[in-house]
Amino acid sequence: MESSPVQAANGSGPALPPSGLVAAATVSDMLNEAPRSGFHRRAVVISGMGFFTDAYDLFVISTVAVLVKSQWHLSTSKTSWVAGSTILGAFIGAFLFGRIADVLGRKSVYALVAAIMIVGALSSAFANGFEWLVVTRFILGLGIGGDYPVSAVLMSEYANRDDRGRLVGLVFSMQAVGLIVGPLVGLVLLSSGIGDNMTWRLLLGLGAVPAAAVVYLRTKIPESPRFQSSMRGKSDQAARELAKFSAGVIHEPTAVIETPRVPRVSLRQMLSDRRILMLLLGTAGSWFLFDYAYYGNTLSLPAILNDVAPNATLVTKLAWSLGVFVLFAAPGYLLAFTKMDRIGHRRLQLIGFGVMSVAFLMLGAIPVLTSVVAPFLIIFGLSYFFIEFGPNTTTFVLPSELFPVSMRTTAHGISAGIGKLGAFIGVFLVPVLQRTIGLRGLLLVASGSAVLGYLLTLVLPEPARRSLEEVSGEDRPTQPAEYRRAEETTPEALEPAAREPEPISTANV
Repeated sequence: MESSPVQAANGSGPALPPSGLVAAATVSDMLNEAPRSGFHRRAVVISGMGFFTDAYDLFVISTVAVLVKSQWHLSTSKTSWVAGSTILGAFIGAFLFGRIADVLGRKSVYALVAAIMIVGALSSAFANGFEWLVVTRFILGLGIGGDYPVSAVLMSEYANRDDRGRLVGLVFSMQAVGLIVGPLVGLVLLSSGIGDNMTWRLLLGLGAVPAAAVVYLRTKIPESPRFQSSMRGKSDQAARELAKFSAGVIHEPTAVIETPRVPRVSLRQMLSDRRILMLLLGTAGSWFLFDYAYYGNTLSLPAILNDVAPNATLVTKLAWSLGVFVLFAAPGYLLAFTKMDRIGHRRLQLIGFGVMSVAFLMLGAIPVLTSVVAPFLIIFGLSYFFIEFGPNTTTFVLPSELFPVSMRTTAHGISAGIGKLGAFIGVFLVPVLQRTIGLRGLLLVASGSAVLGYLLTLVLPEPARRSLEEVSGEDRPTQPAEYRRAEETTPEALEPAAREPEPISTANV
């Protein structure tokens, strides 16, 4: 007894012949109804290594900045550039490689961005001065930024309808591993007695390892079947490659229903569509506001902890940070990818922004919470839990599923790039705000950012457990989604009625 990868549902799905193979189906049907299996997990690991690098780097650079500031006698401004140059590179890389992936294909840049991360991480470890370090960190950022739209969209386009949030969220949850490994490596190196100079070089160089582990595998993964079918008109080839990559989990149908070829959309066409602009306002705007608060506070965490506990050593602060990540951030990631399809992707983002705003408001409004270590770490940790069980995951997932295939990586790249712009501003603005309005004022600003992020999320539709074609409007037969102009731009106009999951039948083999 075996479940067919494309099931007939009350006579509405593709017909099943006696053999159990699908008589006729589109490539999207094959993907939407496929059971979650090993080929999905393989794609998660191959895609997720970039986000391990991103999170590992996000943590270790705050420690590296402290060490090189002392070694090279850097000003506060230059120290911010050490931390912020990678984010600036990510801002540009997300725009650039997101657009290329819509024009040339997802696979065309998949291995390239991993190779760029390797070059950037290794070359930064050999920096002999401030300028070299900033340039090489910028190169690393180009690769990290490019990895955002390509990995997210490739996983989204391989995913089935019911588990898409889980699978794309799993890719992003590799950040949790990086957030834990980063401080562990830092603690080991700082305690080893090898010296500050060798410590920060090893911290940066080791960032190349995860990308190097998957760069070859990325050259072997097939092109996105949805892109191959819809944008290149190669449905038969897409079906064959999908059946092979899934190792037989998805059977090639006896006849592949050709998907109408979708015309390529220029940036001008894309940005003149009111519906698309409203979606971008919700995805990019909420990501910008979130990353300002998240990256600004995370990269400045050693300095923030210095205000709370000025006599604590760097090793002690690293241990506190590790505790926050293990006890709060990691469980947040875990619950996010396991529960988001049931809760709803948009709804989870609203929950996360809501709790973030309350947590930061409490830290800013109640003096004792920023003067005693234990209550500060508990409330800050709670905000971290709902950061991961909320917008840190969902701002990555939502742009990978709301837009049509012809502009999906471009839109995700715009959203991620603007998000990284928020992070870049946060890196420079947080230290300034901390000096001028104090730690409590800084946290009140972060609370305000979370409130605005909540409001912008309201303009987005709920995509959970709906096919990419339904969410983006590509399944509407009247005209291509790329040229459709919405008469209204309210959330209701943007969101087609969600359908109930179809009952699934099985076939005897």
